[in-house]
Amino acid sequence: MRALQTAATGMMAQELNVQVISNNIANVRTTGYKRQRVHFQDLLYEHYRRAGSATSDQNTMLPAGISIGSGVKTVSTGRVMTQGNMTPTEKQYDVGIRGEGLFRIRLPDGRTAYTRDGSFDLDAQGQLVTRDGYQVEPGITIPNNALSVTIGSQGTVEVTLPGQTAPQQLGQLQLARFVNKVGLESMGDNLFMETAASGPAIDGVAGGEGFGTVQQYYLEEGNVQAVTELSSLIAAQRAYEMNSKVISAADQMMQSTTQIMR
Repeated sequence: MRALQTAATGMMAQELNVQVISNNIANVRTTGYKRQRVHFQDLLYEHYRRAGSATSDQNTMLPAGISIGSGVKTVSTGRVMTQGNMTPTEKQYDVGIRGEGLFRIRLPDGRTAYTRDGSFDLDAQGQLVTRDGYQVEPGITIPNNALSVTIGSQGTVEVTLPGQTAPQQLGQLQLARFVNKVGLESMGDNLFMETAASGPAIDGVAGGEGFGTVQQYYLEEGNVQAVTELSSLIAAQRAYEMNSKVISAADQMMQSTTQIMR
């Protein structure tokens, strides 16, 4: 019976939906995390009578046909790239982005990754790096005798050195944005990679045209809404249960048919 296979596709789709929701909930406190959302499409249809088919020699036609679908499929688990809340941290190397843009990160193999996680630190050479030790572009080194470090809203990094009254500018943090940021590939560690779907990176600086600003002593929280995710989880569970009931009902119908034919 076709209903068995159709309902099975529904159960598999909702199982994947629950996996995505559980990952969102697990990352509810992950800095800069962007929640995922599952998108579904219906599968192919078998047409027994097509709408618009002729029903007589007088050009009468069917106003509606008979089409039987074969289930559902998952087409994407795209990310919702909306702004998360900005939370104060009191750490001078924490930098949050308010608005459009991602930080550029230089990986050990030379590739460039992108992130919304601005929880930075210094390495042994005084370079600004991520929590995993990856260099933040364009490669800013803080002198070891710096009295204070200030990161402005446009990403300019300034330090105050002993014996100087005016701050010294060391560089400016680089940002990037994409035509289709949903097309970025997640690689874990709060990092994204450019893909053919995202398009090439559009480089710039905070406060520039099309870019947001940055805030020192702040981090962007993940944009997961716990209540919304729990509601979606309940809905996915109910859909899974309904598909399982369809399988049970179809199985009972097949057993009844078999008994009648004996």
